[in-house]
Amino acid sequence: METEKEQKVEVVAIIPARYHSNRFEGKPLALINGKPMIQHVVERAQTVPLLSRVVVATDDQRIADCVAQFDGEVVITRSDHVSGSDRLAEAAELLDISEYDVVVNIQGDQPLFDAEVIEQVAGPLIHDPSLPMATLIYKIVRPEEIDDPNHVKTVFDHENNALYFSRSPVPFQRNPEEEQSPTYYKHLGFYAYRKGFLLTFVALPEGEWERFEKLEQLRALEYGYRIKVVLTEHDSIEVDTPEDLKRVEEFIISKNK
Repeated sequence: METEKEQKVEVVAIIPARYHSNRFEGKPLALINGKPMIQHVVERAQTVPLLSRVVVATDDQRIADCVAQFDGEVVITRSDHVSGSDRLAEAAELLDISEYDVVVNIQGDQPLFDAEVIEQVAGPLIHDPSLPMATLIYKIVRPEEIDDPNHVKTVFDHENNALYFSRSPVPFQRNPEEEQSPTYYKHLGFYAYRKGFLLTFVALPEGEWERFEKLEQLRALEYGYRIKVVLTEHDSIEVDTPEDLKRVEEFIISKNK
């Protein structure tokens, strides 16, 4: 008889989705080429062979009804969650996922993500049972993103374990006259957690650096947990405003042509 650790690890994608947003109310239901954005995200995730389930986690009945209409799986969570990670953890509990299984957090506002990134972010946890958490990074190619606080930068060690995440440009170049400039990497909002660690993570008190930077992942580093960063070649457009939505639509139209 197999022990729990010998059993095959399953990978489950959970997509937290909120209706209320300061910058874009009702964003998950916004139409892209006639289809709700949340449907684009779910259908893209369903193409990933690694995933055993794709579930939307929401506290809003309008979103739940929308997901049900296109036969997606949805779970209703509490409405008082402070962060997406808290909603993710409650959903993982409601879905009765094993503590050894891997939970992938897919942002509901990234309808164009490349399917390969799911395998890239989950891979380290599948191959290393001791690893609690992984995320993605992307080499910055647009100079305007370096100083933009909405694009989070990261530095990491020689084994690709994260050292720090910041809204400021890191590393800081002390001597700008040097010929070689630093390579900057931005954080992409895809996470993979061991389910058992996810519950531990959301129970931790807020970290000091997390409080200043407003970056949840810093909490894990402050409390001594490893975060493996995986360099991907796939950037992903986030939809934060109606203008971003237009960019996505234009991209899809041009791709179809």
